Amino acid sequence: MEEIFVERSAEGFLRIAIKENDILKECHIQEERGNAYPGEVYIGVVKNVVPAIKCAFIDINCRRNAYMYMDSKFRNLNLKKGEKILVQVTKEDYGRKGAKVIKIISLPGKYCVLSNFSKGMRFSQKIQDESFKKLILEKIKIPSGIGVMIRTDAQNVPAEFINKEIHKLNDIYNKIKNKAQYALKPELMFDSGGALGEVLRDRLWDSNLKIYVNNDVDYKYIEDFLKGVCNVNVHLELYTGEKTLLSHYNMENQILNLRNNRIELNCGGYIVINKTEAMFVIDVNSGKNIRNNKMDKTVFITNLQAAEEIARQIVLKNLSGIILIDFIDMEDEADKKKVMDKLKAGFLNSKSKVVIYPFTELNLVQIARKRQGKPIYDYIEEDCRYCDGTGKKIKLSYMMVLIRNEISNISCDRDVKDFHIQIDVSYEKDVKNNMDRFIKGIGAGDKRIYITYEKKVSYKIEPLEFMSQIEHLKEFKVN
Repeated sequence: MEEIFVERSAEGFLRIAIKENDILKECHIQEERGNAYPGEVYIGVVKNVVPAIKCAFIDINCRRNAYMYMDSKFRNLNLKKGEKILVQVTKEDYGRKGAKVIKIISLPGKYCVLSNFSKGMRFSQKIQDESFKKLILEKIKIPSGIGVMIRTDAQNVPAEFINKEIHKLNDIYNKIKNKAQYALKPELMFDSGGALGEVLRDRLWDSNLKIYVNNDVDYKYIEDFLKGVCNVNVHLELYTGEKTLLSHYNMENQILNLRNNRIELNCGGYIVINKTEAMFVIDVNSGKNIRNNKMDKTVFITNLQAAEEIARQIVLKNLSGIILIDFIDMEDEADKKKVMDKLKAGFLNSKSKVVIYPFTELNLVQIARKRQGKPIYDYIEEDCRYCDGTGKKIKLSYMMVLIRNEISNISCDRDVKDFHIQIDVSYEKDVKNNMDRFIKGIGAGDKRIYITYEKKVSYKIEPLEFMSQIEHLKEFKVN
């Protein structure tokens, strides 16, 4: 049984947790703070063209200008400064770089993808059934001037569902073009549904599924999406409890635990995940795995369990780019093959392109995974300036979500208006410089808040229910 939990805060902070057989499999986080998200379509204005790096910079009315690589295959070599252009985001902004955009517009559906770049029909590489391809070529009608790519899920539905989706996507594309003609400034033309839309398109399989949401808007969006989907048994539920959705279903700590770089294995071994400037490095250790008398058996079991857990952690934490795995040395080629097969099996349902290279002579395995969004760390953690950026702490914006949820949960059980919040001193400057934003972010506009700053406390919340407590902390009250 798969369960999807969709929690959106009043400030637009979206978190989606996916559980399968009570194990957290995926976590998606999205902040609505003026950032472009992959799949969105904008009308932009070319601000600069730099031939030396074959790149154009485009204003799409976000915090940073987007960038577009110029290549003859993309038909964008003749861009001029000041020109209006319709673009689609392929990668969100990351670090100091703005979002990456392309001139090609692709509109994804559940069963197909419509594109203005190529004409005709093509099929997902995972579709090998030639009789299915022949049937589709006979029954699918493609509007003029566009191309269609048939997705893997199309094999499970009648042709009329695919035709219906193509017609719907073509209507959306025509509306985007018409709207862009009359746009006077850079602005968003089409929202693909963000992280929620991506999850629905990629996770609705032919299986029993439960989806829990905490607001009417997302409930209606999912309900409308399900009308165009068949062969999926989905139970959609609007959560109306007083506690926050993820807290009610005991998901909050599981998400926060994704910060941990050490993950224990059932056999007693463990893996350690570290990020460098160039790549992620994962080390496998036997730890307390001493149950077997034979060393080679101990090593094999540890590596086998590590391979399964590494694949899960890469997907769960959305690690991408170059990933280097240092397995414990193995001599037996048959054991290496079993470990490699276990590692590959963990990415069978991954939507990001993954390439796994064979064992090197040093028992290292290299993985290249296409980036789709930021690693989960980037939403939860930030550099700690008190240790010159060598350490990490919980990101203030994410901590505000946690504090707000905890205050909400306490208020559900008792009528408390006064709260003492202890925060690590490393956050003091940022909180004091924008206290209004902090109070709003923790949902405490109708509360009386008392803040103290301590060392090595991260954060701690105490409800003040007695006058003696309030009197003791009155000098720390936020006005």
